[in-house]
Amino acid sequence: MADPEYDVVVIGSGPGGASVAWSLAEQGARVAIVEAGPAYDFTSDYRLDRPDWELTLFPEKPGTDKGYDFAELQRLEPRWDDLRSWNRVRGKDAAGERRRAWDYHHVRGVGGSTLHYLGEAHRLHPAAMSLRSRFGVGVDWPFDYDALEPFYARAEKAIGVAGPDTPGPRRRSAGFPLPPHALSYASQRVATACRKLGLSLQPNSLAILSQPYADRPACNYCANCIRGCPRSDKGSADVTFVRAALATGRCRLFVDHQAVFVEPGVADRVAAAHCVDGAGAWQSFTARAFVVAGGAVNTPRLLLASTNGDAPHGLANESGEVGHNFLETLFWTASGLHPEPLGSHRGVPADSICWDFNAPDAIPGVVGGCRFSVGAGQADLTGPIAYATRIVPGWGRAHRAAMRTSFGNALSLTAVGESLPNPGSFIDLDPSRTDQRGLPFARIHSVLPEMELQRLSFMARQARAILAAAGAEQLVEEYGSYDTFSSTHVFGTCRMGHDPRDSVVDANCRSHRWRNLYVCDASVFPTSGGGEAPSLTIAALGLKTGAAIADSLAGKSP
Repeated sequence: MADPEYDVVVIGSGPGGASVAWSLAEQGARVAIVEAGPAYDFTSDYRLDRPDWELTLFPEKPGTDKGYDFAELQRLEPRWDDLRSWNRVRGKDAAGERRRAWDYHHVRGVGGSTLHYLGEAHRLHPAAMSLRSRFGVGVDWPFDYDALEPFYARAEKAIGVAGPDTPGPRRRSAGFPLPPHALSYASQRVATACRKLGLSLQPNSLAILSQPYADRPACNYCANCIRGCPRSDKGSADVTFVRAALATGRCRLFVDHQAVFVEPGVADRVAAAHCVDGAGAWQSFTARAFVVAGGAVNTPRLLLASTNGDAPHGLANESGEVGHNFLETLFWTASGLHPEPLGSHRGVPADSICWDFNAPDAIPGVVGGCRFSVGAGQADLTGPIAYATRIVPGWGRAHRAAMRTSFGNALSLTAVGESLPNPGSFIDLDPSRTDQRGLPFARIHSVLPEMELQRLSFMARQARAILAAAGAEQLVEEYGSYDTFSSTHVFGTCRMGHDPRDSVVDANCRSHRWRNLYVCDASVFPTSGGGEAPSLTIAALGLKTGAAIADSLAGKSP
C-alpha cells in the first residue's frame, strides 16, 4: 500500500478538530481537515449590517442538513408547572403534555458551533472532574485539572481570551491574555443585587477581544454574537485555530466533504475515511492517524454507521458505550422589565457571571452545580421585533408607546447547570431516515431525571430572586429545559476513561482498540461541569491530543 498523503486526517473543524489540526501542523505534521459544511466569510456572510438583521439568527447556508431527529420525549408532570416556559405575549410556550423537541443548536461549517456561540471561555471547576470519587455520581475524568491546565493556558493565548484576575478554584499558571470587558449598566445593577443576597458577580471570561489582538479588532459591543461576528473579534475556531493551521502551509481544508464511513482496517488500525463532496462524488482519505471531531451528536452518528466484519457494532464501540451517557444543556432563562432604561440591547451578550453555585456540592440537596450569567443578548432581546413579539403586548398607538418606554429595559438572567448520565439519554441511529448523502440520521433520546429537575428548580428560584433584588420584579418571560429540549452544549457520547469496558477512548482521546483513531470534541467529556461553556475545554483537549498524536507519529509512544 502506498504511503498516505497525510499524516493526520481530522473530521470536523469545530474547536476540537481545529485545535488538534493546528497543534499537529505546528509540529510539522501534514494535516487534512475534512468539514461537512461550508466556509463562512465573516466580512460578507453575516447580516448585522442589513435592515432585516433581526429576522434570522445564524445564517445557515443552503444544503447544511444537520442530520438528526428526536425520539419521543418525556411526559410533563403537574408538580413542575412552575418550570413551564412562557412569555407575556404568547402565554405558555410548550402547551402539550410532553417535553417538546425544539433544537440541537449545532452549526455545520468551518468553525462549527463557535460560529454562533456567545464566546464564553471557561475552565472546568477542578472538583467537576472527580464526581464519582468525591460525590458518588457519574464518573471521574482519567486525569485531573492540573494535567489540562497548561493546555488551557495555551488555548487562551491562541484565542485571545479576556478575563478577570479572580481565578478562584481554577488554578492558573498565567493570567488571561487580555483584561476583562467592563460590566454593562445592566450587570452593574445585578452585581448590586447579588451583594444584597450575599452572592458575587464578576466579569465573565470571554473569547471576545477587549483590545486589538493578533491582527483582529476589539469588540464593538453589538450584542449579536449568536448571529455571527462580522468583525472577527469573537474567537471562533475559523478565525483562530483554522486560520493558524492553514498559515503553516502544512494543512489543507476540504469543505462540503461529509464523512459517511470511517473504514476499520487490519491490525486494529483505521484504513481510510470515505466522504461525499458537494458535487456528490466519493472521496477517500488515507492517513497515519484519524481524528473524529463532529460533536457529541454527529461523532457517535458516524462511528455507529462505520461497521464491517471487524467492527460489527460500530467503530470504537467494543464497550457498547458509543452514543450512551448523553449529557445536555440544563438551562433556565428569566427576563424582567426594569423601571430604568438599561440599554440592555447592546454590549457583550454574557458579560458577567456568578460562580457561587458552580461546585458540585454547592446546591443544597443535589449533586452538581450551576452558574448564572447576565445579558439580554443571550436571550436574543436585542431588537424591537423580539420586544414586540415576546414581551410588549398590544397593538396600535398604545403598543408603540409601550415599546418606546420598554425597549432596552429587559434584564435577563440565564442559569446553566450540571447534566448527569442516565440510561434514558443517548444517541442512536434512526432506523428509517438517512440524509441526502446516505448517512443515517442521529436520533436524540433525552430524559431529565429527578435530580436534574431539582437542580433546575433551584436555578429558576435563584434567578427570580436575583432579578427581583435588582429591581426587575415584573417578569415578562421564562423558559428552560423542563418542557423544551434546546441544547447547544452536549457531551458524553464517546466518553474517555481508563477502563475499556465502560469508556470509548483513553486519557489521550485515543480509541482503546483502534490504535490510530482519536476522538476530540465534547463527546469525550466524562462530566458536563456545573454550567461551564465547553469550547475552551474542548480546545485544550485538542492541544493535549495533538501532543499525544505527534508523539505517536514520532515513535515516542506506542
